Amino acid sequence: MGLSWQQGPLSSGAVGRFLTPEPLPDRLLFAEPLRRRMRVRFNGIWIADSEDVVLLHEPGRYPVAYFPHADVEEKALVAGGRTTRHRDLGETAWYSVRAGDHVTERAAWEFTALPRHARDLQGRLAFAWRAMDAFYEEDERVLGHAADAYHRIDIRTTTRTLEVRAGDAVIARSLHPVVLYESGFAPRWYVPRTDVDETWLRPVHGQTFCPYKGLCDYYDIGDAHRAAWTYRDAYREVDRIGGLVSFEADKVEVRLDGGLLRPEPGQGVVPHGADRGLDTDEVATR
Repeated sequence: MGLSWQQGPLSSGAVGRFLTPEPLPDRLLFAEPLRRRMRVRFNGIWIADSEDVVLLHEPGRYPVAYFPHADVEEKALVAGGRTTRHRDLGETAWYSVRAGDHVTERAAWEFTALPRHARDLQGRLAFAWRAMDAFYEEDERVLGHAADAYHRIDIRTTTRTLEVRAGDAVIARSLHPVVLYESGFAPRWYVPRTDVDETWLRPVHGQTFCPYKGLCDYYDIGDAHRAAWTYRDAYREVDRIGGLVSFEADKVEVRLDGGLLRPEPGQGVVPHGADRGLDTDEVATR
């Protein structure tokens, strides 16, 4: 989820609400110090290295990291003469980014006429995520978007009974599923493969990518497209779900302790950001 996208508190589809006597503005932006060293690599060269990054949370966006000019290689920025206008933050100047003999246009931007209340971003610029080679926190690469401190995953074991059916056929039945709680989403239930009749799982082409869990593979079940999924090589932070199978409650019948599970509104993942979506080619070079 995160603070400002999916069903976060600053998103348009927030699952909760602020308990205030007066309505809040339709849009709230939130800026805060990242408090982590962050670096940017372009054409094999470090072009930014800062411990003074400010993270901007904007409704409907992934968080975006803003670097002070002093922590960016001066020769890496080429003023492009192009400007646009941000609906909240005003005039936006765009730069090309250069390293060695490689130049990418519209690869960085800066707000040049900020309103007084947004001075936290004064003298700072952001880099288009997909235009760069990679972003790092210390010596570890960060994938997808700048790390969101408000995104959390908890995994719990349980002795509840989970059963999955397609018509009269039992696809899976487990007395020890694993439940994954992820900020802003309904619980996701994962089943060990020993509790799944894998003859029903038909692998399909195409993967998706989660910055917090890794690459996801999908299965068709009968006529239900992508009705199940798995993270075969889940990241070590969530390796307890590695290889387990989860099922889409709107495509097959999923029952927990006999009760029918139904998808909740707004649960579909919406990949969007200030300059890109999430796809799998970025993780291929991890």
